[in-house]
Amino acid sequence: MAVPGLDALLEGGVRDARIFVRADLNVPLRDGTIADDTRVRASLPSLRRLLQGGARVVLSSHLGRPKGKRVAGMSLRPLAPRLAQLLGVGVSFCEDCVGDEARAAVEQLGAGQLLLLENLRFHAGEVENDPDFARALAVLADGYVNDAFGTAHRAHASTAGMVALVPRVAAGDLMRSELENLEVVRNPERPLLALLGGAKVSSKLGVMEALVPHADVIAVGGAMAYTFLAARGEPVGSSRVEKECLDDATRVTQAARSAGHELMLPIDHVVAEALEEGAPARVVTVIPEGWIGVDIGPATARAYAEKARRARTVFWNGPMGVFEIKDFARGTEHLAEAVANSSAISVVGGGDSLAAVNALGVGDRISHLSTGGGASLEYVQGLTLPGVAALER
Repeated sequence: MAVPGLDALLEGGVRDARIFVRADLNVPLRDGTIADDTRVRASLPSLRRLLQGGARVVLSSHLGRPKGKRVAGMSLRPLAPRLAQLLGVGVSFCEDCVGDEARAAVEQLGAGQLLLLENLRFHAGEVENDPDFARALAVLADGYVNDAFGTAHRAHASTAGMVALVPRVAAGDLMRSELENLEVVRNPERPLLALLGGAKVSSKLGVMEALVPHADVIAVGGAMAYTFLAARGEPVGSSRVEKECLDDATRVTQAARSAGHELMLPIDHVVAEALEEGAPARVVTVIPEGWIGVDIGPATARAYAEKARRARTVFWNGPMGVFEIKDFARGTEHLAEAVANSSAISVVGGGDSLAAVNALGVGDRISHLSTGGGASLEYVQGLTLPGVAALER
């Protein structure tokens, strides 16, 4: 991996240097307060090292999708006091991320101080990777650190465009950790088990096509399993099926067979009359008309868990059922326990998968909890991530 790390930047000296840090502080806000500060905490190690080195830290992030306009509920301002509390230093906030106000705020910073800029996506130039916007960001920086792995698959101004305009660049500790741990999936100890869930085949098609010749076993759950079952001609009742992906499902199935690898689909199901808490539900091996598949059944959960026990590497992305409804979360929870108990190297990513692991308190028994989401899926596929490529110059 030819990405320069934070160690090299620090060894070159950062005292009094303006170090622009692109972090992923896209946290959920409720009534102006942080509902979950996991992403804030994930950014702390790099920030602490830079502050201890005497850098003038200029911290940036996006939050939500304001589409190039100021949206009061998507301001990063509520994060400043939480960052100050966690870092034990004063954190100033700038009402913009570019322009005269931002430049003045940066110039007022002293060594070992931190400035949080306003939401990058309040400017359309961020998502558009506009050269002028990239230059406006770059003038704030003597050095650049990308610690936002979750946006590394986006060619935005703050992740790609500005990087070539700053003389010294590095990947932050979180970014390096993600790349190193996901490399384990690219070059695994075998057998490699890929547990893939979620609602849509269309959103996971690329990673499935990449993993079919690579993973020894692919075990499919979530609503996407019903598209595969429908493609095989099995009854799926009123379960969600992406009809436009039936041919894709057949192609992936045939590719797995040709590679001599195992593609596992649910052999039993939890079905319900409606997707709501308290709806009548039961376990079946064949889904009847009018019923909806909402979770893998207990026999499927045991079969997938046994594969996790035998694996040497496990990559898991996506829930096995409608995880947000407790009665339909048991398959996902069973898999979380199984992966945690396995002696395999385990990498878990995706919001619901991480939520299951954290809710059960088994996160400390997972080798790596990936913050990446879409970025981790693309990296595992072997695709080039613009935010990483920009650092590899």
